[in-house]
Amino acid sequence: MGDIVELETERLRLRRWQEPDLAPFIELNADRAVMEHFPSVLDATEVELMLGRIQAHFDRHGFGLWATEVLETGCFIGFVGLAVPTWSASFTPCVEIGWRLAREAWGNGYAPEAARACLTFGYEELGLDEILSFTVPGNRKSRRVMEKIGMAHSPADDFEHPLIEPGHPLRRHVVYRLLKNDWRLETS
Repeated sequence: MGDIVELETERLRLRRWQEPDLAPFIELNADRAVMEHFPSVLDATEVELMLGRIQAHFDRHGFGLWATEVLETGCFIGFVGLAVPTWSASFTPCVEIGWRLAREAWGNGYAPEAARACLTFGYEELGLDEILSFTVPGNRKSRRVMEKIGMAHSPADDFEHPLIEPGHPLRRHVVYRLLKNDWRLETS
């Protein structure tokens, strides 16, 4: 996969994916609570294909959805990172920030902590001017993370996700944005 930049926070390491991550990643994606705001849980084959796409994204862009572990224990808890969507919407091309953590990791502030490291990398190392995030309107937990990291809802950009079938209750997505200049204000 080549060299992948690793990020570290006070409590977390965002790193390249390793073979031992596969089993807990399959378990994470099979958890109905974790996948509540997605059309379905994923089986092992779908997770392996997803991991292949994540690795290909790193090869293509030099960044992506990092495997995330707790420094103190070395325990894999999911992913946090930056991605370039492969589908089209009014706001693409763009770079999005996203996360998916095991239920056992919820409530510890890990998602915003890791996301802040990703924002710093995106703005300082990649030179991005803006980073977006999106989810379904009812995903209050993710929306709260977006707000904690300084993102603001951009209602004019809300959209019907093109990879979710028309009429599906999870097709509608809200968009959050954070401009580099606003991020600078947040961190100063």
